[in-house]
Amino acid sequence: MKSEIVVIGGGASGLMAAYHAARTLVEAGVAAQVTVLEKMPRPARKVMITGKGRCNFTNVKDWNAFSGHVRSKPNFVKSAFYNLPSQAVVDWFESFGMATVVERGDRAFPASYHASDVVDTLVNACHSLGVKIETDAEVGEVLCSPADECFRIRLTDGREWKCRRVIVATGGLSYPTTGSTGDGLRWAAELGHRIVPTFPSLTALVPKGYKIPEIKDLHIDRSAPLSELGRALCGVQLKNILLSLQIEGTEADSEFGDIDFTDGGLEGPVGFQLSRKAVKALVNGSRVALVLDLKPGVDLTELTVRIKSLWEEIGRDPRSRGVREKERCRILLGKLLPRELIPGFMQMHPEILTLERRGRADTKVWVNLVSIAKALKAWQFDIAGYVGYERAVVTAGGVSTDDFVAKTMESRLVPGLYLCGEVLDIDADTGGYNLQLAFATGALAGRSAAKSLPVE
Repeated sequence: MKSEIVVIGGGASGLMAAYHAARTLVEAGVAAQVTVLEKMPRPARKVMITGKGRCNFTNVKDWNAFSGHVRSKPNFVKSAFYNLPSQAVVDWFESFGMATVVERGDRAFPASYHASDVVDTLVNACHSLGVKIETDAEVGEVLCSPADECFRIRLTDGREWKCRRVIVATGGLSYPTTGSTGDGLRWAAELGHRIVPTFPSLTALVPKGYKIPEIKDLHIDRSAPLSELGRALCGVQLKNILLSLQIEGTEADSEFGDIDFTDGGLEGPVGFQLSRKAVKALVNGSRVALVLDLKPGVDLTELTVRIKSLWEEIGRDPRSRGVREKERCRILLGKLLPRELIPGFMQMHPEILTLERRGRADTKVWVNLVSIAKALKAWQFDIAGYVGYERAVVTAGGVSTDDFVAKTMESRLVPGLYLCGEVLDIDADTGGYNLQLAFATGALAGRSAAKSLPVE
């Protein structure tokens, strides 16, 4: 089977690459076939689960603000971004009839909040230009014939495609059940490209004691059962907190915002932002901890004074008469914390209660108000490991961008081979940045591949 351009991978970057390749050919009046080979029964399976199915498909910041959220060589994707800026992505989807909304943090969503609308738009746009999308078409091997200026793509079912240009858009290793199993990394390596070591990013970090049994492997499966502590914290969502990352006891980064305690560990926007550095440090053998400041708006002295004042109010309240100190402590914490957080907080901070023995049958419980203030300002979670690729949002690392031309996405080593999206060593923060990079690099790869076809 023949096609002038074959795109391997029908995800976000692959479909956008196919569309822009076909559009470039149509505008040039060139009759050439563009084909997408997708191993799964349906295209864009990973897009369908993005943003818990709501699909935050881009972020409309300009380049100066956007680039600060790109974690690996932002200069490499600068040309791609300007080729298809964030607002242009929004306009593109709207031009095909998909209404959009922009929320806090410049995050763009389909107005329906259904990821299926994003997928349907991509697929329909490709079909409108005659792109052929072959599903259940798993590629096993990519062979290059420089003398013939062509490629042979062998499928695992025995079929073979011949083409002049290949665009590899197979993604990384994240969410392998959607089809991202690292095939593109293998083919790129076989064709002589360097691979930057990969690791999960935007993933759950697992505190020590959160799972049972205590697991020594850094990669902790999300299905591992929760401990008593994990069950106490799971489901708690915290807003407007400050989370700091410590590596070997030194602060390496911090973020203000929201976090979630889940069945995987510590997640949410802020947890995800810090996970990349945390996972990389863990893989390198460093000690990692997260320090949670639940009251970032006040300093320790001011908070201590406030807590002492609240304690005195509780003591004067007639309803507190006859109430034991431990229960008064819970009342105090209820004025400082979400109630669902109190059991986990008390379990991890036994120092806030001191038991004084006055005799064999006489004990006194003391509430340490200063200790409460310190715990609220610096609740430390030593990190045991992380949830792996099975639920990581994105893969860090990948095919080295040094081997590709930033203005075209073409390989420096294999003419006619283009890479785009997560298979490359490009990744970014959560918030629509990664999909924008997928769309932008895909569009540039598609246009470049089409323009490079010889005119006959």
